[in-house]
Amino acid sequence: MRSVPTWALLSSGCAPVVLILGWLVAASLHGPAYDPAAQTISVLAAPGGSGSWAMTAAFIALGVCHLLTAWGLRPAATAGRLMLAAGGISALAVALVPAPSSGGSLSHGSVAAVGFVVLAAWPVLAARTGAAAPWALRPLPSLGATAVMALGAAWFLIELHHQGAAGAAERAVTTIQSVWPFVVVLSCFHRSARDGSPA
Repeated sequence: MRSVPTWALLSSGCAPVVLILGWLVAASLHGPAYDPAAQTISVLAAPGGSGSWAMTAAFIALGVCHLLTAWGLRPAATAGRLMLAAGGISALAVALVPAPSSGGSLSHGSVAAVGFVVLAAWPVLAARTGAAAPWALRPLPSLGATAVMALGAAWFLIELHHQGAAGAAERAVTTIQSVWPFVVVLSCFHRSARDGSPA
């Protein structure tokens, strides 16, 4: 099985870091009027907000991280790599089509929904069978990751519809979606180390 370049460890590891730092910095700049449990991350990137630049930069960095990881994740099935790359493009699109400062936006909502779908789908589409497959690319863990992400997205939609803890739900699912590529890359490195092949 083909190995993963070392820089993919950096790109995948940076993804959750830039996302979480982005919303923490943007929320602190936004001030106490922002409720992280109830309000979405997209609110932080809305034009005119004092922390919008930080959240927008985080979305862009996240998108670049996913694109680089998809490029370097050679042991994964092509369909999964394409879905991860689509998730990166969706993150860039979220930055380019921000939510309005008040009210909803069909265009922003559509871009965000596509991002949730492709990032939930990529693990199961990246799966490989056989003893040579790294642990996180095997069918069962891949299906489990997709199921957890899909359930998290459903929880977010329910909270959003009922005006509940949408912010908390969104943070949970986006954290999982940003961490999983790192888990997959680590499992590829572990497999390479066991096989004695260079990463």
